[in-house]
Amino acid sequence: MNQNDIDVLRHQCISPCLHLIDGQSMAASDGRTLDVVSPVDGQVLTSIAQGNVEDMEQAVRAARVAFNDRRWAGQAPAARKKIMLRWAELIEENALELAVLGARDNGTEIAMAYKAEPGSAAGTIRYYAEALDKVYGEIAPTAHDVLGLVQKEPVGVVGAIIPWNFPLMIGAWKLGPALAVGNSVVLKPSETASLSLIRMAQLAHEAGLPNGVLNVVTGEGAVVGEALGISMDVDVLVFTGSGATGRRLLEYSARSNLKRIYLELGGKSPNVVFADAPDLDEAAKVAAMGIFRNSGQVCIAGSRLLVEAGIHDEFVAAVSRHAEALRIGDPLDLQNDVGAINSETQLIQNLKFVDTAVSEGGEIATGGLRIHEQSGGYYMAPTVITGVTAEATLTQKEVFGPVLGVTPFSDEKEAVCIANATDYGLAGGVWTSNLARAHRMIRSIRTGVVHVNTYGGADNTVPLGGVGQSGNGHDKSLHALDKYINLKTAWIKW
Repeated sequence: MNQNDIDVLRHQCISPCLHLIDGQSMAASDGRTLDVVSPVDGQVLTSIAQGNVEDMEQAVRAARVAFNDRRWAGQAPAARKKIMLRWAELIEENALELAVLGARDNGTEIAMAYKAEPGSAAGTIRYYAEALDKVYGEIAPTAHDVLGLVQKEPVGVVGAIIPWNFPLMIGAWKLGPALAVGNSVVLKPSETASLSLIRMAQLAHEAGLPNGVLNVVTGEGAVVGEALGISMDVDVLVFTGSGATGRRLLEYSARSNLKRIYLELGGKSPNVVFADAPDLDEAAKVAAMGIFRNSGQVCIAGSRLLVEAGIHDEFVAAVSRHAEALRIGDPLDLQNDVGAINSETQLIQNLKFVDTAVSEGGEIATGGLRIHEQSGGYYMAPTVITGVTAEATLTQKEVFGPVLGVTPFSDEKEAVCIANATDYGLAGGVWTSNLARAHRMIRSIRTGVVHVNTYGGADNTVPLGGVGQSGNGHDKSLHALDKYINLKTAWIKW
C-alpha cells in the first residue's frame, strides 16, 4: 500500500450503487436514491438505492427460494468451502480498492481500514470456510435398542443489519458463519456505509456463490430495516448497533414470526489501570489508542479510564500527551493516525456529550473541539475529560466518538464497583503486574471480554459478545455458528 495508489483510487468516480437481489443489480422499485456524503470533505460522493418495503420483500423471497431449492445448502461442504475460499482470495486481491472505498464512505483512517476491513473480512471468511466441513452432529448415549442422532441444519433465511463503523469486518462476522452452514442471507448495510459491503457481495458472486443466496438492500433503517425485522420469512436476525434499534428489532420479532434475534449493542467499556502496571507509559499509549483509533467509533472502545488515585495525575498527563501527538485529518493520507467522524450528526452529538460532561463537573484535559472545519469534513480532536463520576452521563451513556472519561479509584474493590456501574457489559481492560489481582478482576468485571495488560486485538479464535444491555449472542469463533444452526433429533427404534 502506497500513497500514490491510494490517491488514484480516491479520485475515481463511483457509479450510483444499486441493490443486489437474486444475483442482479437493481434500482429501488420506485427509482428513489439517497446521497452518500463523504465525511472526508462533506461532499456528495455518489448515491445508493433508497430501498422500500417492496424491495426488501423481493430480496427475502429470493433468499427463501434459494434456500428451499438447496442450491447452496444442498452443496457438499467441500464445494461450499471452495467458493468461500475463493471469495476470501478475491477480497484480498481487491483489498486496497475496498479499503479506499470504505474510507471515503465512513472516514476510517486508511492504514487501519486496510487491515481491519478487507484484511479482517478475508480472514473471517477463510476461517469459517475452513471450519464448515469440521462441524459434526452427535450420537446420543441411548438404550441399546434406540439410536439417537442430533443433526445440525441451517436455519433458513438470515437477516443481517450491519453498522457503519466497520462494515466489512462486522459484515464478515455475520456472513461467514451464516453462509458456511448453508443459510441464505439478506443484508442491510448502514445508509452511511453501504459502498464497500455492496462491492464485497459482488465479489462473492464472482467467486461462485449462487444467485439469491446473498442479497443486499440499501436504504433507511426505519423503512427497509423494519421490513426485514417484521418479515414472516426471516428465521434469524442478527444486528450490531445501538440499543434503541436493538429494542425495536425485538419488538418486530414479537409482532411477526418470533424469529430469533441476536444483538451486539453498545458499550461503555472500563479500562482499569493499577499503579503496579508493568509499563505505565505503554499503558497510557494503549489506553489512548483504545479510545481514539477510528475516532472512538469502535464498539469495544475503552471509553472509561479508571486510574488508581496515586498515579492519576501522572497517568492522565501521559494519556493526554499521546492523544495530542496523534495526527488527525484526511483518512486517505498515510501520514495521519486518525480519520474523520462518520457524519455531521455524529460529530454534533459528540460535542454535546463534551458540553454535558463539563456542565456536570468534568474538566477537559485536552481536546473537546471540532477541528479542520475548513476542509468541509467532520473531524474532532481526541478529548480527555477528568473528574467524571460513576453517576455522570459520560459514564452511563455511549458516545461513540473520541471522548475519554477519567475516574480515579482508591482500591481494587472501588475499581470493580465503578467498572460495573453501567448497564453495559461488552469489554474491559485491566493493567497490573499482580497475577492474582488480574484473575480477580477478570472474574469481577461484568463484561464479555476482559483484556489484561493490553486492549483490543482479539482474533477469530475467541468469541465477542456482551452481557446486560450490550446484547446477547456472540460473533467470532466456532461459537458463532450456533446462531445459524437448528438442532434436529432423530429417534430411531431398532
